[in-house]
Amino acid sequence: MFFAILKKLPVFVVPAAILIATWFTVPYIAALTPARQELVVVAPYLVTALGMFLTLHFHRGRPFLALLVLILFYWVSRTFLGEQPDLTLNRYFLACTILIPANMALFTLMRERGIFSMAGRLRLVFIAIQTGGVLWLFNHHFYSVQPHLVRSFVKLHFFEKILIPQPALLLGAISFVCVAALAVLRQTPVDSGMLGALTAFFIASNCLKTPDIHVAYCTAAALIIILSVLQDSYNMAFRDDLTGIPSRRALNESLHGLGRRYTIAMLDVDHFKRFNDTYGHDVGDQVLKMVAQQMLDVGGGGRAYRYGGEEFTILFSGKRMSDALPHLEQVRLNIAGYRMALRADERPKKNRQGKSQRSGSSRRDEAAHVSVTVSIGMAESSDELATPAEVIKAADKALYKAKNKGRNQVCR
Repeated sequence: MFFAILKKLPVFVVPAAILIATWFTVPYIAALTPARQELVVVAPYLVTALGMFLTLHFHRGRPFLALLVLILFYWVSRTFLGEQPDLTLNRYFLACTILIPANMALFTLMRERGIFSMAGRLRLVFIAIQTGGVLWLFNHHFYSVQPHLVRSFVKLHFFEKILIPQPALLLGAISFVCVAALAVLRQTPVDSGMLGALTAFFIASNCLKTPDIHVAYCTAAALIIILSVLQDSYNMAFRDDLTGIPSRRALNESLHGLGRRYTIAMLDVDHFKRFNDTYGHDVGDQVLKMVAQQMLDVGGGGRAYRYGGEEFTILFSGKRMSDALPHLEQVRLNIAGYRMALRADERPKKNRQGKSQRSGSSRRDEAAHVSVTVSIGMAESSDELATPAEVIKAADKALYKAKNKGRNQVCR
């Protein structure tokens, strides 16, 4: 359990590093010259403009909306919140602390639909209507609503130090937990970026009376979103969509940095076409995902890639075939020993028919299991095989040798 949690932490490294670096950077802002401090004040606008350009270029609607609401918060805080001593009496502050966390959670829940698509335009209209409705409510009924927005549920000295009222703090905590859970489950850079930006927002909104902290974390929020978009775009280019492991493009990049000694293994799922025809493409996709996940656990410093179709590659940098062989054998054994559960009956297309079938106890728990095997060919660099392309070609020949010898084995 502990190691499973550790495997999910790397996606949060970049947001956490930016937040920590911002904390250590804040004390140095006061020591800057007046001209540079003026530049710091406009930094959130500059960074957000860059981020919006990138989201437009990569057609990322969710990060675009997050940047939009965050920069609106910064503009409102600079324009309307600067001189009021009691922020619980400021309608703009209360609106921001309620709306922005809820919208950040909503953006995280949304599927990516782009910016100028019909869904993207509707989301922009929704933000405009939402903002207009809240402003109308606060302009006409603020003094009747305000006591409910600033009431205290818990009397503790800790909450007296927090500028955000407890109702907004509760809503923000729910939003934070929602975004954090989605970030952990999905393991995507954009979701972890949403979580990091939301954390930066909470720090900035609670430090409005400390200008350096406020501007620093507003800038950090925009920077976290930018890096999440770049990282997500990188993953799309260099990771296989189906299996989640590095793609052939990533393999080609890795081949450029190899030294003189390395081993390349080519892996192919046995009888995959027949399996696909028998059980369907959906189950075939599940097979490919399972094989990829087993390959990720390869030892000996091996790195797994999807080469194409049902064919995969494992690269051992700095290793001879004798070093890589036991690790490849273990991968082969793990895949062969994995039993995939399949429904005994085909899932009905009609809901009514499905309900009638599920009511029968004899069919409810019926399941079939299938096993998958792989054949592996391997080759290492040498004087005769001087380039990665030649080693891959030799490994491919060894793969066909394993196929001809009966499959489910490793050949050189």
